[in-house]
Formats: sequence, structure tokens, C-alpha cells
Amino acid sequence: MPSSTARAPKRNKRELEKYRRVLEQKKVELSDELAKARTAEEETTEESTQDIADKAVSSYTREFLYSLTDGERTVLLQIDEALNRIDDGTYGTCAACGGEIPPERLAAVPYATLCVEDKRRLERG
Repeated sequence: MPSSTARAPKRNKRELEKYRRVLEQKKVELSDELAKARTAEEETTEESTQDIADKAVSSYTREFLYSLTDGERTVLLQIDEALNRIDDGTYGTCAACGGEIPPERLAAVPYATLCVEDKRRLERG
């Protein structure tokens, strides 16, 4: 586990390009999902519902779709920030301690900004 004085080693170009491809693919997938959710939301809004139960279901569906797209938008922003970190040479460096974010964590969450230890600390409060 990295300490506060740990320094993240420089990642090689091949490794960074691998992460860039993963991030860009995830960005395309999320953008597609966001477009589908928008289309579904528009279709739900356009439906002319007659009874109160249909209106309630339609309203719930819209709210659910909004919550999905908010989460997807957040991840898209995190992906853009990760791509910027690749460009500026700080990708894979923990924002809290400056140590290395382990490759296993980046494989699971390629837009991670914190090492496992600092993420756990944040979640504990």
C-alpha cells in the first residue's frame, strides 16, 4: 500500500495507450446508453396516458431514466478527466497520496483517482 511519500512510477507508452483504448471504448458505450435513455425518455414523455396508474408509471419511468443518465454523465466526466491525466502524465497516480494506483484497480475502474487504501479511507469517512 502506498504511503503519503510514495511516488507513482511512470507508466510506459504502451500501457497508457491500453488504458486510453479502454477508456475511449467505455466512453462510446456510455454515450450510446445515454442516447438510448434519452430516446426512451422522449417516448415516455410523448405517450398520451389516460388513467392515473399509467401516468404514475410513466412518471416513475422518466425519473428512473433521469437517474441513470445522471450517473452515466458523471462517469463520462470521470473518463474525460482520466484521458486528460493520460495526456498530462499523471494517470495512475493517487490524487490523495501521490502513490501508484495498482494496475488491478485501474483494470476494474480505469478512471479511478484514488488508490485502494485512500478510497477505503474516503468511504469510511
